[in-house]
Amino acid sequence: MAAISNDWLEPLSSEFRKPYYKKLYETVKHEYETRKIFPDPDDIFNAFAFTPLEKVKVVILGQDPYHNNGQAHGLCFSVKPDVEVPPSLVNIYQELHDDLGCYIPNNGYLKKWADQGVMLLNTVLTVRAHQANSHHDIGWEQFTDAAIQVLNEQDRPMVFILWGRPAQAKAAMLNNPRHLILKAPHPSPLSAYRGFFGSRPFSQTNDFLTQNGLMPIDWQIENIGS
Repeated sequence: MAAISNDWLEPLSSEFRKPYYKKLYETVKHEYETRKIFPDPDDIFNAFAFTPLEKVKVVILGQDPYHNNGQAHGLCFSVKPDVEVPPSLVNIYQELHDDLGCYIPNNGYLKKWADQGVMLLNTVLTVRAHQANSHHDIGWEQFTDAAIQVLNEQDRPMVFILWGRPAQAKAAMLNNPRHLILKAPHPSPLSAYRGFFGSRPFSQTNDFLTQNGLMPIDWQIENIGS
């Protein structure tokens, strides 16, 4: 697994020394050696690498990585540029269009969001190929809970976007009055029509950032190629 090397390292360093993390590391190492696992090992911590702690303004919580070939690259809901846009992200783009008028792009590569301070964090960071949620309860949740706790303790305005029940279960950890918590059903085709559509998370986020003297997020993902 690639190491975390930016300003996330200090607040998370104690986690790496705990018994659960040693067990998690050995489990994940064995899984990569014996099975097909996503994302690529060097991409596991991309949510931390692409969005340093000091730059985080928005947190979107996902569950676990996409489990089909070539999709996952360490950012929740995002896929590599040449991969078909998954159904949940199709619905996110539709809500973004309805909310802010952004055009719907031809790719699902969300690194532009991460570069602006939108941390795209899954609560589980690896998955077996074609087996959704297969690395649930091997230790990742304890690690990402620690990261969420670090974010909660930041003494600056921040938005947490919690889509679906697993993400909303983390709301109990988020008790900092400086932060805005936005909840809605998951954008998957199974639940998007139960209140995700029309929830307007993107405009609410930008309004909050602007009111607190921060630059709003440019949510528009550009088309790739012709």
